[in-house]
Amino acid sequence: MPPKANPLKLNKLQLKTLTLLQALAEDPATATTDPETGMVQIGRLPHPHGDHFHIGRYVVMKADASGLDNTGVWMALMRKGLAQPSPSGQVSVTPEGLAYETGLRDAILHGTDH
Repeated sequence: MPPKANPLKLNKLQLKTLTLLQALAEDPATATTDPETGMVQIGRLPHPHGDHFHIGRYVVMKADASGLDNTGVWMALMRKGLAQPSPSGQVSVTPEGLAYETGLRDAILHGTDH
């Protein structure tokens, strides 16, 4: 039997935000991995210019990132064990958060040539 899609019942905004955190965790310019815990600390969140912003080689529409500024979304991701605050005051994505299949990667992370 295939694994259940969205077993933690994240809403669309939580799924989008987690997708962005996963992409940020892959970007060496913004992320640091703790080899002991497998958690990835996000050093800075991107700032939009115009209607989009960049995460590594991806372009993300600002409209898909409203959860990054939403306390309720952060609290839900932490409560479900997908993210947690790091000692430095930044956010860390847990191994469970990194592995969670959101199904939105292709929909909100757009390739770029600039």
